[in-house]
Amino acid sequence: MTLTLTDENFEKEISNSPKPVLVDFWLPGCGPCSLISPTLEKISNDFDDKIILAKVNFDTAPLVVQRYGINMAPTVILFKEGKPLSGFIGVRPEPEIREWLENQLREDREIEKLIEEYEEYAKQNDFSLNPNKKIVEGIVKTLLDREKKFGFRYCPCRKITGNPEDDKKIICPCAYHRAEIKKDGHCLCGLFVK
Repeated sequence: MTLTLTDENFEKEISNSPKPVLVDFWLPGCGPCSLISPTLEKISNDFDDKIILAKVNFDTAPLVVQRYGINMAPTVILFKEGKPLSGFIGVRPEPEIREWLENQLREDREIEKLIEEYEEYAKQNDFSLNPNKKIVEGIVKTLLDREKKFGFRYCPCRKITGNPEDDKKIICPCAYHRAEIKKDGHCLCGLFVK
């Protein structure tokens, strides 16, 4: 099923969607829009359990188009919980779109999996994850980025020195988090709270 979004229903549908929403911003009479549309529909059918496809006609959603600074058609953006994650402009080959979408969804699963691990860790140690989901997701995303860049999930609020012995102490959960939670009610980065 493909959703048709307008200025009136865009925010509600995007924010309340149980799955990420792949939004195709298009214009009537646009050749490239006509080319990419069947490809997106085919891909969305294959990813049916993971995403929802939505279409936004520039003419029926001018406020949405303006809000997101979209000035070229087709523009494709993946939204999660009402926020744009990533996107592209123009026609792309189907394999390239599939790879892009798989990468976006894989990262999303990595974040969810790591949050579950940290929730379990917190529970086992008689504290909790920060109740603000957006803060937790931001911290976890940064931890994963640091792991890709440096090889370890270094605390986002601590400086990496380059000395492996010193830097072991700042791998999350860092060597300092228990004392910080006891003293301040939360660790330095705010991932764990009392």
